[in-house]
Amino acid sequence: QVSLVESGGGLVQAGGSLRLSCAASGRTFSGYVMGWFRQAPGKEREFVAAIRWNSGRTYYADSVKGRFSISRDNAKNTVYLQMNSLKPEDTAVYYCAAGVMVAADIPLSPKYDYWGQGTQVTVSS
Repeated sequence: QVSLVESGGGLVQAGGSLRLSCAASGRTFSGYVMGWFRQAPGKEREFVAAIRWNSGRTYYADSVKGRFSISRDNAKNTVYLQMNSLKPEDTAVYYCAAGVMVAADIPLSPKYDYWGQGTQVTVSS
């Protein structure tokens, strides 16, 4: 049974940093894309960042480029999202997801097969 478990969310002041973790288990994720999405109240879920498990190639939404960094630890089967220079508009529930897809589909949430339960990130001004 596949499981993605996020952790690391919390309350931080604007300009601060947080590191989210996504512990993956239940299958091998070789060949998978591991993504982070977020959803703010009243808004649609949006793509944040993704990484190809094998190659380590990364992808970012324009809104987080230069501030967020995604990485993975193969030995720990864990994906990280380092978030720096946080802004109030980054406030959302952050979800980890996994799927197999071509690059053009990476920002599309329906392309992901597995999802975590989410972790709340709140940035105060």
